[in-house]
Amino acid sequence: MSTIKMVAARAGVSTATVSRTLSNPDIVVPETRAKVQAAIKELGYAPNFAAKSLRMLRTSKIVMMVPDVSNPFFSEVLRRADDMAKQAGYSVLLGDTRDDAKREAQFADMLQRKEADGVIFLGHRMPTALVNAVRDKGPQAPIVNSCDFSPAFGVSSVHIDNARAAHEAMALLQSMGHRRIGIIAGPIESNITRDRLTGVRNAAATPGRESELLIRHADYTIEAGQREAERLLTLPERPTAIFCFSDEMAVGALAACRAHDLRCPRDLSIVGFDDIRYARYLDPPLTTVRQPMEMIGKTAVKLLLAIIEGAATETRVVTLDHELVVRGSTGPAPDLR
Repeated sequence: MSTIKMVAARAGVSTATVSRTLSNPDIVVPETRAKVQAAIKELGYAPNFAAKSLRMLRTSKIVMMVPDVSNPFFSEVLRRADDMAKQAGYSVLLGDTRDDAKREAQFADMLQRKEADGVIFLGHRMPTALVNAVRDKGPQAPIVNSCDFSPAFGVSSVHIDNARAAHEAMALLQSMGHRRIGIIAGPIESNITRDRLTGVRNAAATPGRESELLIRHADYTIEAGQREAERLLTLPERPTAIFCFSDEMAVGALAACRAHDLRCPRDLSIVGFDDIRYARYLDPPLTTVRQPMEMIGKTAVKLLLAIIEGAATETRVVTLDHELVVRGSTGPAPDLR
């Protein structure tokens, strides 16, 4: 790996001149600047901007690892986190991991290389670099989990009570007479999937409201929601309601409902999760569990900055309130009419 000293030697200048060429090229004599730039290109030198800020011992940057930046839920959490970070003088570096372990590891390594002061990760995996940081520093490791919480991570976190939220969504459907309920859950390896399934199963076992569950797993996307809803609706005994673990999957379920000439909620009730910004504008408007996206993003940054600035001495687990928002996509089970 090339260094700034190697670049300086190749260009025949001092390391200070190389540094000035990188940070403020306009003040460098054009001839000298050209030599330095040529040396950088020849050696393939990639400056580590974290090294520049070693005098401050901080980069004023935090990495936010997001499983899918195109998902409206994650994008809103990210936007609010960025607002809070900017108010504190920090920049947020987006790590769009695409739910890929290798990409997660690459972004997590930025903390080890001191290219960022801390990491917020929204996924269900904890990369090795973050595990090592927690092992070495304990609660002082500048790492926060948001949304997909597991106590095993050993880091501060902010999330909702997913089991309780799912139980409430199920209870709503059961109160409307639904007893054969399709569940389009997230990936089984996800902590929030398991938590929500716990709530679903507990509700299904409620005395007097025992329910049959038809569980499918998908990846939270519209396409996956439509695919799994199609499978549920072609069963010999189809469900009278479908509970999706994301609003995007619920949008797909609505499309499958229309494709089968079923009317929602007359023939099929559908419930989502998140309350993304266009859930209320669907036809019919979507019944869903509202997650406080703004507070999730802001609280994650607050937790992280408290660690970075030495104000946190122990891990904190913050559980925010959720809300079951009842709209037009849910109604009485067909057999009650």
